[in-house]
Amino acid sequence: MLRIHFTSHDLQNVRVARQPDPLWELICSVCRLETGQGPLEFGHWRRAARDRLAKDALAGRALRPLRALIPAAGYIPDFLTPPVTGGGLAAGLDALRRTPRARLTGELTRLAESRPLPTWATSLGRPGNDTLGSLAGALAAYFRTLLEPYWPHIRTAVGNDVDLRTRTVLDGGTQALLEGLRPLARWRAPVLEVDYPTERDLYLEGRGLLLVPSFFCWRRPTALADPGLDPVLVYPVAKAPLTVARNADDGIERLLGRTRTAVLAEVASGSSRTTSEVARAVGIAMPSVSYQISVLRDGGLVASRRDGKYVLHAATPLGLRLLDTAGFSGVR
Repeated sequence: MLRIHFTSHDLQNVRVARQPDPLWELICSVCRLETGQGPLEFGHWRRAARDRLAKDALAGRALRPLRALIPAAGYIPDFLTPPVTGGGLAAGLDALRRTPRARLTGELTRLAESRPLPTWATSLGRPGNDTLGSLAGALAAYFRTLLEPYWPHIRTAVGNDVDLRTRTVLDGGTQALLEGLRPLARWRAPVLEVDYPTERDLYLEGRGLLLVPSFFCWRRPTALADPGLDPVLVYPVAKAPLTVARNADDGIERLLGRTRTAVLAEVASGSSRTTSEVARAVGIAMPSVSYQISVLRDGGLVASRRDGKYVLHAATPLGLRLLDTAGFSGVR
């Protein structure tokens, strides 16, 4: 668990990034490409990405150094995700190129404690050596080939989440915004308890917190490893499964109908989903979602449980097997 400690000043300085950050999306997408996680959300992209990599030698070469620096789990150097400014990929890569040598050395030394690094990585940032520029070029080539074709879809998914967070702030203020991060995080004033793979405490100490919605972030939020950097919390947004459903075998749609299939796929896309999250992702009204979930629950495809004032839904093993048979999961 990550415990983020707020002061009263921090609560006045909670912000939400208005658009997807290219480098955070890039780093998270490399993890999704390597692990096969999220077959419902990322399976189509992963298959297309591997086809592109097989045909595009430049993109294939660009991925190799990224794999060396971006493990699927564990520590990832913070210099790969410089401060989020909204300036796009060019601004992010420019900030990356200006990373101080001392910081590069410290972060790469920490990375080397968990995995062997190639010799070129140790030369990053050395005077007269443009290895850092070459790394920035690899990041740009990867982005152009594997993310740029999908950027409108990514931007839309993030924009939908930003709209939701904005309405939440207008209706209920910062407290409602933080409470609205459930089930990814739980607000226990003055601490935000975040689902996280390790035990950490982050004291904001008046610096505030930037929330960064991300398409390729998966299951749980992530944050910078160095507590001395400007605090950010990157969290996954809801993914719309309808585009996946339209590309899959239509047998499950003939059985359940397109809307109910989309609802089941969204419920199965994470460890749990609230009714409002499913409604937002699928794009139908709350009463309709409630009805569709009740039908799926009666059929043994969805299980629901109450957690405080929320009702959380998850696909049952039978529901997951049905999706798997239709080609919604298990595809790497």
